[in-house]
Amino acid sequence: MRLTLLTLLFMLAQGLPLLAQKPQPTDRIETCKQNYATLFGGEALTGKGTDPEMMDILQKFIFGEVFQTGNLSLKQRELITCVTLATLQTLPQLKSHAGAALNVGVTPIELREAMYLTAPYIGFPKMLNAVGTVNEVFREQGISLPLESAGRVDESNRHEKGAAIQDKLYPGGISQVMVGIPGDMGKDVERFLTDYFFGDIYTRGALDLQTRELLGYCILTTLEADSQLQSHYHGNILAGNTPKTITAAVIQALPYIGFPATIKALRIIKQESANPIPAKDNLVRLSKITVDPARLDAYNAFLKEEIEASMRLEPGVLTLYATAEKDAPHKVTILEIYANRAAYESHLKTPHFQKYKQSTLQMVKGLELVDSTPLIPRLKIK
Repeated sequence: MRLTLLTLLFMLAQGLPLLAQKPQPTDRIETCKQNYATLFGGEALTGKGTDPEMMDILQKFIFGEVFQTGNLSLKQRELITCVTLATLQTLPQLKSHAGAALNVGVTPIELREAMYLTAPYIGFPKMLNAVGTVNEVFREQGISLPLESAGRVDESNRHEKGAAIQDKLYPGGISQVMVGIPGDMGKDVERFLTDYFFGDIYTRGALDLQTRELLGYCILTTLEADSQLQSHYHGNILAGNTPKTITAAVIQALPYIGFPATIKALRIIKQESANPIPAKDNLVRLSKITVDPARLDAYNAFLKEEIEASMRLEPGVLTLYATAEKDAPHKVTILEIYANRAAYESHLKTPHFQKYKQSTLQMVKGLELVDSTPLIPRLKIK
C-alpha cells in the first residue's frame, strides 16, 4: 500500500497521466454525431435510407475528420461550405448547409453576402441560383425579405473605394496581364475589376475583408484557377489570414470538390508560402534627411506617428527603420522597403503620409533619396 501511494505521488509530481487519454484527434464517430446534431439538429449514422453505407462514410469523414482539421470556427466552416456548394451549383446541398449555417450563428445578411461574393467569380446567373436557394431557406424560417441593405458605395465613390482595397491587397492590379488586349479593351477590364469586384462587392458590409478573401480563395480552389490562387494567396496574407488558416479552409472544401482540386490548391499554398514576398519587386530606398536642429523634437514626433501608422495600416510597407547620427541627431536616415513600386506610390497618397509631409515641410532643410539594391534580397530583418 505504501509503495502504491508513493508511486501515485511520483506520477502526480511528474505530471504523468493516471488514466488513458482520449485519442487525438478526438474519436471521429462521437465528433461526427455532435457536429451533425449542432449543424442540422438531427442524428447522424442512422443506417437508414437507400445508401446507408455511403452516408456512413460521408458523415464520418466530413463531420468527424475534416471538421477537426485546422483551427476554424463552425461559422467559418459553414460559410466556406456554402460558397463552395454555390460555386459547384449543387443547390440541394447548398439548401441544407444554408440552414446549418444559420444554426451555428451565421446571420442571414452574412449568408447573403457570401452568396453575393460569388458573382465576380462564377457570374451572375449562378450567383442568382445560389441566392434563390438561400432565400428559400430564409422564407421557410420566417425571415423577412428583402434583407437590409449592405451597400457602402455610390456612383461617385465606387472607383475610389474599390481602388483603395485593390491597392491594399493587390498593388499594381492586373495591368500587366491586360497589356496588348486587342482594341485596348484590357483597360476596360481593369476598370471593371476595380469598380465592380472591389468597389461594388468588396466594400459591402456584414463580411470583413479578411473573411471575403478567405471565402474567395475557396471559390478559386473550387474553380481550380491556378494563377488567381497564386495572387489571392498573397491577398489573403495582406488581409490578415495566416497560411494555416488558408490551408484549413481549402481542406474544409475537400469533401465537396475532391482530392485533385484540393491538392492543386495546397501545392500552390506551399509554393507561395515559401516565397511570401517577391523580393525582386521590392523597392528599397535610403532617405537621408537634414532637419532644422531647433525643431528636431517636433519633427521626430511627426516621423514616429507616420511610421507607426504606415507599418500598422499598409501591408505593402515592409520596413521603415529610422536612425539619427549619434553626434548629429538632426541628420536622419530611414531605410524604406516597399513590396513594390505600386505599394510605394500608394503610400505617398495615404492621409498619414500627407500629414507628415505637410507638417514637416518647413522643418526639413535637406533631403536625399538613394535608391538601393539589397545584396541579399531574401534576408529578413528580424
